[in-house]
Amino acid sequence: MTQLFLNIDPAAVDWARAQFALTAIYHWLFVPLTLGLALVMGIMETCYYRTKDEFWKRTAIFWQKLFGINFAMGVATGIILEFQFGTNWSNYSWFVGDIFGAPLAVEGIVAFFMESTFVAIMFFGWKKVSRGVHLASTWLTGLGATFSAWWILVANSWMQYPVGCQFNPDTMRNEMVSFAEVALSPFAVNKFCHTVTSAWIIGALFTVAVSCYYLLRQRERQMALKSIRVGSIVGLVGILFAMQTGDGSAYQVAQVQPMKLAAMEALYNGGNQQGLTAIALVNPFAQPDYENEDAPALKIDIPYALSFLATRDIDGFVPGVNDILKGGYKNADGSVEPSVDQKIASGKIAISSLKDYRQLKASLKGQQADATQKARLDSLKADIDANMKYFGYGYVTDHSSLVPSIPLCFYAFRIMVGLGTLFLLFFALSLFLSIKADLTLPKFKLFHIAAIALVPLGYICSESGWLVAEFGRQPWAIQDMMPTWIGISNVGSGSVALTFFIFLALFTTLLAVEINIMLKAIKKGPDE
Repeated sequence: MTQLFLNIDPAAVDWARAQFALTAIYHWLFVPLTLGLALVMGIMETCYYRTKDEFWKRTAIFWQKLFGINFAMGVATGIILEFQFGTNWSNYSWFVGDIFGAPLAVEGIVAFFMESTFVAIMFFGWKKVSRGVHLASTWLTGLGATFSAWWILVANSWMQYPVGCQFNPDTMRNEMVSFAEVALSPFAVNKFCHTVTSAWIIGALFTVAVSCYYLLRQRERQMALKSIRVGSIVGLVGILFAMQTGDGSAYQVAQVQPMKLAAMEALYNGGNQQGLTAIALVNPFAQPDYENEDAPALKIDIPYALSFLATRDIDGFVPGVNDILKGGYKNADGSVEPSVDQKIASGKIAISSLKDYRQLKASLKGQQADATQKARLDSLKADIDANMKYFGYGYVTDHSSLVPSIPLCFYAFRIMVGLGTLFLLFFALSLFLSIKADLTLPKFKLFHIAAIALVPLGYICSESGWLVAEFGRQPWAIQDMMPTWIGISNVGSGSVALTFFIFLALFTTLLAVEINIMLKAIKKGPDE
């Protein structure tokens, strides 16, 4: 395995990362709408259950139909995404499969089982089960989809904040020591809440947009008006919770992934009483010369805001890129942050000790170790345990590889925040108009068009958040433990490149098919 680490094809790494990114981006086009529409259709059917008004049943069936179309496409891309861990990232899967595989297994056995069971009752059980059972099946379908997202996000969060595990040099694997610590990690809980509430925003934008389309066409007016109100409430609640959980996410990133925060803020040299950058002139096409620049040009910030965001203290110290590379500053727990050179040295000790440990164990060939050999094994194991925290740094040869793309993180973060603010204003206006005005009047045509135009912006906002989350942790597949180029499979770059273009054609076709089916269903409208 250590020999394989030293013979990695750089092109294979790039193609494997590109293929995974392609699949993840396409998959995430379907998932947030599934989670958002699950809440919308649940509310619609609850209104039917309480009022027994056939209008609400007809409305619920319509949104469930759109949910079903999107749900089917999301499943197809999600399955391919999980298989790539075995095909393209087999070293990663071997190294942490005991931990990473557990939440994925739970997701497949429990969450997916819930979805597949109750979705059948939801679609085909209107005349076969009672209204109460059908309502429960609708909510349980949405809960199953949300539960599925929980376990996927637990796995993703563990990659960014590995907890509840211990490395076993005898098996060369990280082994889980606490399932609860992995499943209930504060990082995972906050990421789940932020992701799901952001998905509600996508579902709400879609609901309001489809309803405004009907108002533009002067049809389905009652359903459109009621759906706009429901969508506006869901969207407003979602954006408020997303902002709150986003603040919590930024605080956690500051504690465990300071380099990501520094890239998001284009903060080259940190300090106390740091301001939150509002705008700055960061070259979008090239990594800045952070070693020789104090700050980006034309920087305008909000005084003290970054220090408070990162430390909950306006006088708190926030490290910049250079501070993290040089080390020497105090962390929140009072410990002194090692420099990158110290971390690399620690990582090399872990790798060297692991190699010696494995060689000594192999030389015994199942024989009992004598006292000297046992003492040597214990000493090597102690060195491995003491330095395992920075194991991944032992494979780093260039400090610059530890700095993620500052332009991408900087601008993606601001796109996400800027669009989120726009959605807050939109949903507040939409809810106000749905209560106080008659949105069927021609004078609101501009509002109807704006609502439709905001749907793609919702996806741009959501994808921007994921760009920050994933590019910001580069080069780590597992934070501080495994760089991406160590987790790759021993496959040729040509094979991965070929499948990349196959997936590109397949996913693009799936997306075009879904949009076509969805537009036809919307154009047809609810069934009589």
